[in-house]
Amino acid sequence: MREAVRPDAAAPLLAVEALTVDFVGAGAATRVVDGIDFRIAPGEKFALVGESGSGKTVSALSLLRLNTDARYGGRILFEGRDLLACSEREMRGVRGRDIAMIFQEPMSALNPLYPIGRQICEAIEEHEGLTRAQATRRAVELLARTRVPEPQRRFASFPHQLSGGQRQRAMIAMALACRPRLLVADEPTTALDVTIQRQIVALLDELQRETGMAVLLITHDLPLVRSFAGRVAVMKDGRIVEQGATAEVFANPRSDYTRLLVDSRPRRSVAAPDPGAPPLLEARALSCSFRIARGWFAARRFEAVREVDLRLPRGQTLGVVGESGSGKTTLGLALLRLARSETTGEIRFDGQRIDALRPRALRGLRRRMQIVFQDPFNSLSPRRTVLQIVEEGLALHRPELSAGARRDAVVAMLEEVGLGAATLGRYPHEFSGGQRQRVSIARAAVLQPELIVLDEPTSALDVSVQQQVLQLLAGLQRRHGLAYVFITHDLEVIRAMAHHVVVMKDGRIVEAGETEALFAAPREAYTRELCRNV
Repeated sequence: MREAVRPDAAAPLLAVEALTVDFVGAGAATRVVDGIDFRIAPGEKFALVGESGSGKTVSALSLLRLNTDARYGGRILFEGRDLLACSEREMRGVRGRDIAMIFQEPMSALNPLYPIGRQICEAIEEHEGLTRAQATRRAVELLARTRVPEPQRRFASFPHQLSGGQRQRAMIAMALACRPRLLVADEPTTALDVTIQRQIVALLDELQRETGMAVLLITHDLPLVRSFAGRVAVMKDGRIVEQGATAEVFANPRSDYTRLLVDSRPRRSVAAPDPGAPPLLEARALSCSFRIARGWFAARRFEAVREVDLRLPRGQTLGVVGESGSGKTTLGLALLRLARSETTGEIRFDGQRIDALRPRALRGLRRRMQIVFQDPFNSLSPRRTVLQIVEEGLALHRPELSAGARRDAVVAMLEEVGLGAATLGRYPHEFSGGQRQRVSIARAAVLQPELIVLDEPTSALDVSVQQQVLQLLAGLQRRHGLAYVFITHDLEVIRAMAHHVVVMKDGRIVEAGETEALFAAPREAYTRELCRNV
């Protein structure tokens, strides 16, 4: 185990000087990183922050020369050696041994055809020349060290057999296999639950202190940077606009862009609830279960939602929070009668029981109940224009409208969500993530529903875009009296948006109450753990 090195050592471990990255294609070059400079000392924790498209990940991949069809300029000095001048054979010796990387999406970075253990062993055998048995022992030790449960058994597991947090731990174990001097962590906590995020960050912090390695953290999560990194650089449009000590940069940002990021924390902007508002949506003893096959003939039932009671008044927001697998999304789908499960209990919408209605009878209510899905890229048809996507519901539920009237309604709603008529002929792939989410919201809101279920609508958005979407949703609620069921694992978002909150664990509601009261004094240990640092 290496001895920790003070981060203020004179000679930098890594020095990036005037780095440029151009992507070359079809005879033209596009510059995505434009002359950036930063240094990382031995044992230092350094963060590179910015929104999607700012050049963070491209800069990180450049350290290992992993960008495809890229042309580099400037210098990347690692322990005094210019990596941009190294041969490909020399770089193979650097990758994994001297500089290791935790990639953003472990499900894409891990080979689905090989067990986790064998993928860890590959790097050990390649760089350290150990036998298969020795590499296996080391891999099991690393899985245990990164707190993967049952490491001996998980050694033989395939990526799809692990949870998101376990896959991220396996990626960390793989990155640490050859005791690198520098660990590059690219969005290591994206899409993880808040408690799993804290576990992963605490693990990285502990391993960094233990091994003395330096860490380059790539993220758009500013609270994570505050708690982890000693220094930070802020990127925008391929350039570093500001860098320095983390506390100083966040307390006294010099750049307008940095101030925008720092000020983009969700802010509560919902109207005070009407205590006399009648209930729009109610559930009593609602349960959902799925049949899971076990072999050819056997099966078992999995209870995803258990005996849930809830009440949502008109014009208000009910936040549904909990970790992955707690039953949040299944509950949201069940409330709209969209869950593919065996459902029992009562669901009332505007006083009418809908849990036993047949599909034909439900069709008339669909206009009044809509949903915005978590991933707008997958929920929007890539073959349809924005006009076709947004007017589809109108054509089904408002057949009396002419084509011109439908188009006018679509344009009015697109303008209300901040897009406008110029986007009518464009396709989903031509938009950013935030713009696609606005299209999804327009598709739901154009029908003038009374209830919208929002399933993680901001989970993959940058902080400033997230704030824009939240303000949009709050404005639509005030203008149109909408009621929201807001499903998320982001407690800051819920605190900003919800009038009431229910906390789910293992399919059950373990705590419920008015938002500020619940955050101020959570009763359950599980809720207190979720609310920590919010």
